Amino acid sequence: MTCAPAADDAGSGRRRFLAPAREQVAHQCFEQPIFGGFADYVELLQGADWPDIATLNAQLAVQGKQFVIQDEALLGDGLHYEQRIAQGRIATRAQNWHDLFNALVWARYPAIKFALNAQQCLHIAAMGTTQRNSAQAALTQFDETGVIVRVRDAALLSAWDRHDWATLFDPRAWQQGDIAICALIGHALLEQALLPGRLLVGKSIVVLGEDDAACVARVAAAIAEAQLLAEPSELRPLPLAGIPGWHASQDAAFYQLRDYFRPLREGRVYPSALSLRS
Repeated sequence: MTCAPAADDAGSGRRRFLAPAREQVAHQCFEQPIFGGFADYVELLQGADWPDIATLNAQLAVQGKQFVIQDEALLGDGLHYEQRIAQGRIATRAQNWHDLFNALVWARYPAIKFALNAQQCLHIAAMGTTQRNSAQAALTQFDETGVIVRVRDAALLSAWDRHDWATLFDPRAWQQGDIAICALIGHALLEQALLPGRLLVGKSIVVLGEDDAACVARVAAAIAEAQLLAEPSELRPLPLAGIPGWHASQDAAFYQLRDYFRPLREGRVYPSALSLRS
């Protein structure tokens, strides 16, 4: 498999990720744990040809929404992307990994995506389409790179607060279900995982509880009620390659990579986790 390079983003000096061509992605790529929640859609990912819009709408039905081709005619309406979604149209670029993964997340976790869109539209109504506030930045970060983490053992949350990565990534905790990713929302993470071995960081919302589906529902309700994501700093960084079994090499030296497993920044404080417990 060939590696796709990064490229300058329209002269801005920023680097944007360029996904590999469809034919360059081996089927084994989708055996990575990061794709585990999307096993029902593997044919859309592994097929020789890109799924067209009709196929997406047939296989990824989202109540009240339709995937539509993003072309000049669509963009000519002058609406914001989120405003079109509120009207029932999810703009989707043809033959585009990023938008295909976005469609999969809509199908897998619709309540989360509905809540994110509703909040974005409220902020657009208040701010207009040319300005963005911190809540919009937080909502976008979660949409692009978000994960929902269920924690059963509060001691692990305390370790995470301290960036005690050795305790957080203790294999026993993950094997016993004391901590788990119950939903991967960030479609940009899925796109970047097309190049295996990348050291990806998820931006996390944490729920104290036992049941994965209940945790996802709790997060969806909290977003819909504007209880979350007022600031990007609410999101906890989770170095995904540190999860036991998520990276090829996880020896002691790997967990000492301070550019990836970063120490806690002075003054950094994380919000309390959501809870399913009374």
